[in-house]
Amino acid sequence: MLLKGKAWIFGDDISTDLIAPGRLFHLRSNLPELAKHVLEDARPEFALSVKQGDFVVGGNNFGLGSSREHAPAILKIAGVSAVLAKSFARIFFRNAINVGLPVIICDTDGIEEGNVLEVDLETGKVSNLTSQNEILFSPLPPAMRKILQDGGLVEHIKKHGDIKV
Repeated sequence: MLLKGKAWIFGDDISTDLIAPGRLFHLRSNLPELAKHVLEDARPEFALSVKQGDFVVGGNNFGLGSSREHAPAILKIAGVSAVLAKSFARIFFRNAINVGLPVIICDTDGIEEGNVLEVDLETGKVSNLTSQNEILFSPLPPAMRKILQDGGLVEHIKKHGDIKV
């Protein structure tokens, strides 16, 4: 799976409350409406300016805090094709895969705001088309890539039945 888009840079410790503001809890049953507010407390212009295919690029501990499964869901609804970060909170990482949002653990130091990136989920390579640099990462396991390809865990189970371990 090959993804291409512009980088939006965020720092360390981006919490699920920054992604999906708690004051908007009443919108949790209307994810498209909640997505209009994604990351607005971290960057007020983000939700209005993000384009389909863009990347959120974080530092350490992306997605910490509560286990709000709607946080990765609204990133995906807003058009984010993947989140790249040095590390992720475990629950956010799993919730992202479950909703079909790729999460990539890699060194994000060389990525700058607005850089155009191309991410190959199968080979484990981020190509920074702006700076002409490459970042390698450990590709997600084939089972996770299949879940992502199917659009998330629910769609994967609808398509293939119960998951056999």
